[in-house]
Amino acid sequence: MRITEIKDIKDERVADYARLTEAQLRNRLHPENARIIVESPKVIHTALESGLTPLSMMCERKHIEGDAAEVIAMADAAAGSEGIEVMTADRSTLGNLTGYALTRGVLCVMQRPDERDPEEVVVGARRIAILDGVCDSTNIGAIFRSAAALGIDAVLLTRDCCDPLCRRSIRVSMGSVFLIPWAWISDVEEVRQYGFKTVAMALRHDSIMLQDQRLKDQPHLAIVMGTEGDGLASGVIRNADYVVKIPMAHGVDSLNVAAASAVAFWELTKKE
Repeated sequence: MRITEIKDIKDERVADYARLTEAQLRNRLHPENARIIVESPKVIHTALESGLTPLSMMCERKHIEGDAAEVIAMADAAAGSEGIEVMTADRSTLGNLTGYALTRGVLCVMQRPDERDPEEVVVGARRIAILDGVCDSTNIGAIFRSAAALGIDAVLLTRDCCDPLCRRSIRVSMGSVFLIPWAWISDVEEVRQYGFKTVAMALRHDSIMLQDQRLKDQPHLAIVMGTEGDGLASGVIRNADYVVKIPMAHGVDSLNVAAASAVAFWELTKKE
């Protein structure tokens, strides 16, 4: 482990933390150089346990031998012969450098994992989620957390969704984005070639109830969730094998997509 005191935002060693945008970190032109930023000891621990490669850490000085000591040791062991570089300063300096308060005083830059093939991700799966145009990072993170906790086997996302590996999504998911397999798809209909029936979540007069026995009897279901506000496109709903609703009370028109996903995941993964 190498500890470096940081005082200047122009220091090139803090560029990943202080100056690069999410798009620049993702680096589509050179994916071998793509990075992600993982925040808080618990989430960093999950990422390391999942096999991600740490590149550097930024830690509030008091946490190096405190709350962050265990994950620093893990990252140091995973970083290879040179060990991990831990950049440090007091809380206010780190806040000024990064532009936000550090959760539990520690961040870790990691190599972005390679994209996976959808067929590889869904092989052997019984229940999967498809996110179509969900563009809020908080919702993405919350959906992944519910998916991992409630027994969803995989998540597929259309390309207009928010990146599950952006900093906020990772933090909101509490590292669940590293626990559940996921992949990008070009179109919701792509999932049919893998043998799944689609369940479109939509409040329509012809919807069936979430607890309908026909859904429970299906061996392979893909639960399709739509974008915030507008929900699923009419074409996606029209082509779905089932259209399913969660009944609302008190005149409420719908649930937030993250809340709706948790209800749907719970009901559709239950075993008799």
